[in-house]
Amino acid sequence: MSEPVLEIRDLRKSFDALKATDGVSLDLHPGQIHALIGPNGAGKSTLIHQIAGSLEADSGTIRFLGKDIGGLDMAARARMGLARSFQISSLVQEFSALRNVMLAVQARQGSSFRFFRQVAGDAELTGPAMAMLERAGRAARAHVPAAELPHGERRQIEIAIALALSPKAFLFDEPMAGMGPEGSRQLTSFLDGLRHEAPMLLVEHDMDAVFALADRVSVLVYGRIIATGTVDEIRRDPDVRRAYLGDAA
Repeated sequence: MSEPVLEIRDLRKSFDALKATDGVSLDLHPGQIHALIGPNGAGKSTLIHQIAGSLEADSGTIRFLGKDIGGLDMAARARMGLARSFQISSLVQEFSALRNVMLAVQARQGSSFRFFRQVAGDAELTGPAMAMLERAGRAARAHVPAAELPHGERRQIEIAIALALSPKAFLFDEPMAGMGPEGSRQLTSFLDGLRHEAPMLLVEHDMDAVFALADRVSVLVYGRIIATGTVDEIRRDPDVRRAYLGDAA
């Protein structure tokens, strides 16, 4: 098997007496979608925050592209190609879809956001940003303010932002949240097409999406991974069924 793009070893994070991340270890390999599932409060988003760099781990290691990134902030990890989408929309609501993606292009180039107004018409930003919107299927909505876009389209704009960071790995935190069945099916198909561009760690409650996409699944309960395996192995695992899947498996 190829070397992992992302390696997490014995990661730990506590908030007073609560062990939010309790000795988590997992790998993400090229071309792979590794889903992280578990009940509400299991610590999934806390784990994503630590990997992305918005929350510091108490102990353990996170290696990305063979480098220990524990000492890097979120911006530095993003510049390395660790692209993240959020459970709650992070778009600048008054900016158009295009300008939101241009911010990501500018961040990748290492420019300061304070100069954004002066460079808003710069072809070095607009060209790549529009290309990412086209890939996400939202070029026609480029000049619509984010606040006026429906929820599903905002999700696609966020993926365009992730693509603009020239990702080496994606971190997706519940991309299907708030979507109806048709929107979830469309986004599932789109994410499936991204797996060979960059592997993804996918936190998701939509089990149809997880079982359609995932090569590997890890189940997190009370901050600990209780099982990792293929979709079939996870569906058959009695501990997983008792702790999370239940009759839905």
